[in-house]
Amino acid sequence: MADKGFLKKYHEKRDFDISSEPFGDEAKKKDEDKQIFVIQKHDASNLHFDFRLLVDGVLKSWAVPKGPSTDPDVKRLAVRTEDHPVRYADFEGVIPEGQYGGGTVMVWDAGTYENDRKDDDGNLIPMGQQLEDGHSTFILNGKKLKGGYTLIRTQKGDNEKWLLKKVEDDKADARRNPVSTENKSVLTGRTMEQIKKESRKND
Repeated sequence: MADKGFLKKYHEKRDFDISSEPFGDEAKKKDEDKQIFVIQKHDASNLHFDFRLLVDGVLKSWAVPKGPSTDPDVKRLAVRTEDHPVRYADFEGVIPEGQYGGGTVMVWDAGTYENDRKDDDGNLIPMGQQLEDGHSTFILNGKKLKGGYTLIRTQKGDNEKWLLKKVEDDKADARRNPVSTENKSVLTGRTMEQIKKESRKND
């Protein structure tokens, strides 16, 4: 089970009386072994994509300014952000202005992932250990993104930076640009504008 301190930063940054984001705790025991990922398109102060992997009961998270690529020759900057609760994987809506991360959020892609990094003896290295080591490789089984990806840490500390890169495999495609051409939620089929408009109606 994840350490209860994992979500401290997440809780400190938000006023849950104002924001509809889930408060959330670490995943329950039955969810611990699930390997899910989610990518949320987030129109905050800057439009970006939040890439999240469920590891050790929480969603380990990175902000990817240009979004993920399907071209193995392209490296995307990924800035580490605070861990999020597993319930955040289904969050879609508008974070109120003035709140941390204020803006529209869409579930742009979601699915499961498979660990794909082994040690010298051929044993899979646990995802938590991979992230601690600063080098993680996994296979995404999403609706928009599929195949191998790797995360490599390039800078430690408070401003931790990584690179997100597509692995060269049969799912790689330099001709695709899904962050520009595939603009609907995999959860509700809505566009960012529709999510924003429907949120206003419900206020």
